[in-house]
Amino acid sequence: MQQSNLEKQEAKLKQLNQKIEAEKNKIEQRLGKQIIKSANLDYANLSNDNIKSLSKKVSEFLKEKSVDH
Repeated sequence: MQQSNLEKQEAKLKQLNQKIEAEKNKIEQRLGKQIIKSANLDYANLSNDNIKSLSKKVSEFLKEKSVDH
């Protein structure tokens, strides 16, 4: 039984969305690793609360920098 054209397009869209999500995850991981490495942070000291606090500080810093321009 052949898939309809719409079903084929839906399957392609689903696959594309999965690829986009995977790429976003890779970027997030690389960014996190680079921040940890650049700041010489110790993984042992990175609790969820510490991560949230650092994320908020980085976000606020970046927002301030984008306003300065």
